[in-house]
Amino acid sequence: MMINFAIIQMYAFKLLGALAVLAIGFPAANYISRLIRKIMDRHSVDPSLNTFMKQVIGMILKVLVAISAASVAGVETTSFVAIIGAAGFAVGLAFQGSLSNFAGGVLLLVLRPYKVGDFIEGDGVKGTVQEIGIVYTTLTTPDNRVITAPNGALANSTITNYSIKETRRVDLIIGTAYDVPIEKAKAAIEAVVSSHALVLKDPAWQIRLAAHNASSLDYNVRVWVNAPDYWTVNFDLLELIKQKFDEEDIEIPYNKLDVNLFKHDQ
Repeated sequence: MMINFAIIQMYAFKLLGALAVLAIGFPAANYISRLIRKIMDRHSVDPSLNTFMKQVIGMILKVLVAISAASVAGVETTSFVAIIGAAGFAVGLAFQGSLSNFAGGVLLLVLRPYKVGDFIEGDGVKGTVQEIGIVYTTLTTPDNRVITAPNGALANSTITNYSIKETRRVDLIIGTAYDVPIEKAKAAIEAVVSSHALVLKDPAWQIRLAAHNASSLDYNVRVWVNAPDYWTVNFDLLELIKQKFDEEDIEIPYNKLDVNLFKHDQ
């Protein structure tokens, strides 16, 4: 059996050429992706779109490199594209969930219910958005846990964005005993609210009797603050109102039950 070294040599050169295309093409694709990201950074493009576009462009470039390498290796491009199409269809059926997440990522970037840096709640999770990727959104919780949430689930859920508005309202319910005069309780609460530096004067705060409960009179305390100050003011008011009530001898009652005893004649 005679070996045709010319044919072997030809295929060897084609194979080496294909490997060279891959060796040069993949790093070049990564470089172009990073370059595009730097250009978008310089033009202050939204970080959410920036990350997403970098990932998508990098993926497209690598697919083109793979097709080019196959062409250099002697594979018919039309056949190769057909093979990729068939493989893509099969993979699409196998990874329907991932494709829905990709579509969800596109929807999130188009509709923009949140951006990088926003504190959001959706699909049962909440946290600060760190990255909006092709398939997943990465969140960091207040206690520094990292949550990777599927874009498809987020796009189809109700999303609460706590950062989109500059101000938020702190709502508290404060209870007092029934024998505490209403005006005395309201005056004590207002003294605390009006003296807090982070409470906004416009819109005005509201302190109103809200409910006659079994053991207490409950007051709604509603104050407006800048969004970053929400939890500071929330905890401060709870602590300061308790201290003020202690100074004013205003009772915060425990649950009480009146028991009436009747004496029956025997």
